[in-house]
Amino acid sequence: MIFIRTILLIVVLGFNIQNSFAELNIEITKGIESATPLAIVPFGSDSAPVDVSGVVNADLERSGYFKMLDEQAMPNQPSTASAINFKEWQGLGQNYMVIGQVLSTGPGQYSVQFQLFDVYKSSQILGYKMSSSSADLRKAAHYISDLIFEKLTGKKGVFGGRIAYVTSNVQRVHQVQVADADGYNPQTIASSIEPLMSPAWSPDGKKLAYVSFERKAAAIYIQTLSSGERVKVAEFPGINGAPSWSPDGTRLALTLSKDGSPDIYVLNLSSRGLTKLSKSMAIDTEPSWSPDGNSVVFTSNRGGNPQIYIVSSQGGQEKRLTFSGSYNASASFSPDGRNLVMVQGNGNNYSIAVMDMGSHAVNAITSGPNDESPSFAPNGSMILYASKKGRVGFLSAVSLDGRMQQKLVLNSGEVRDPSWAP
Repeated sequence: MIFIRTILLIVVLGFNIQNSFAELNIEITKGIESATPLAIVPFGSDSAPVDVSGVVNADLERSGYFKMLDEQAMPNQPSTASAINFKEWQGLGQNYMVIGQVLSTGPGQYSVQFQLFDVYKSSQILGYKMSSSSADLRKAAHYISDLIFEKLTGKKGVFGGRIAYVTSNVQRVHQVQVADADGYNPQTIASSIEPLMSPAWSPDGKKLAYVSFERKAAAIYIQTLSSGERVKVAEFPGINGAPSWSPDGTRLALTLSKDGSPDIYVLNLSSRGLTKLSKSMAIDTEPSWSPDGNSVVFTSNRGGNPQIYIVSSQGGQEKRLTFSGSYNASASFSPDGRNLVMVQGNGNNYSIAVMDMGSHAVNAITSGPNDESPSFAPNGSMILYASKKGRVGFLSAVSLDGRMQQKLVLNSGEVRDPSWAP
């Protein structure tokens, strides 16, 4: 059971999985059938070090919302509006097209501009121009993807975001890493020959909290990404696990067993004072805050099987939320608070499911069999989670409605414990 394995990972000092600390490769495993035809014409460029239009094309294709036109099928490659023959593109069945330019403005500096056109109306619906250093051209490309995605879908894009995850290799070296949302630019935040787990982003995206066994016992650290400075905030006897930031960044919810059985506590990061939220002789773990900071959901097996409970972040009566299925764990809220994602078990099959907080209806959006650790994207439309096939662990992402799915795999090895940056 995933729930029991989570507890064992907290108290056992070793596990053995492979990893290569490389970039994540993303493949679409399921797209939206009604995807909108979109052409990203290669941008005009004077030897820019990054293929900006290629990055934009890859971003939007991975979203599953768009059917991208292959470059080989394009009748021409205009880089200015005056050069577009809309009838040619209408004949190809394209709803929208994007053109642009990446031009050098000085050593290591570029001007990046693009235009989005409605092909059938023969009119521009979006345009933007920005300056970028050579080092930030990929970031500029992701920003363009976000702008186009929001314009065409009405939903905020997440292409410019970041993800955190944990890798481990056969040499028993464990690393917390941060990468762009498309798997590029991986950076090692922490490394240890002892296990590292449960990275959690601060609300401002500047810090990570995580669990480390580097001193042969579990401790929770907070690390500032820009400087590498870190502070140990919890090293009580027994379990110190599953850190979760409050929405205002002033507190951490965490699992501690210092008084006996594992319970949910809230740690005030300024005073270091502790507030005990759950009170049972069962295993209470995996806390996560509601977006308004008023409540904390957590997993407990007090009823015999793991289920999701909710309690006020100030303490009080604990209320059971899940009744559908014999196993529900690892819950967290969508950014708008309308949905709760969780791992739902059925026999030996563990899949990702979503509960509507209004109706409490639960809908499974993946098929399993070994899915765990779900994390919402900042726009609430995608869920990142860990999965496993045989002994190979990888990350996957699925849309909230389950219609779009993609897999994020290291070139060789495994990855787990994903967390999407705010």
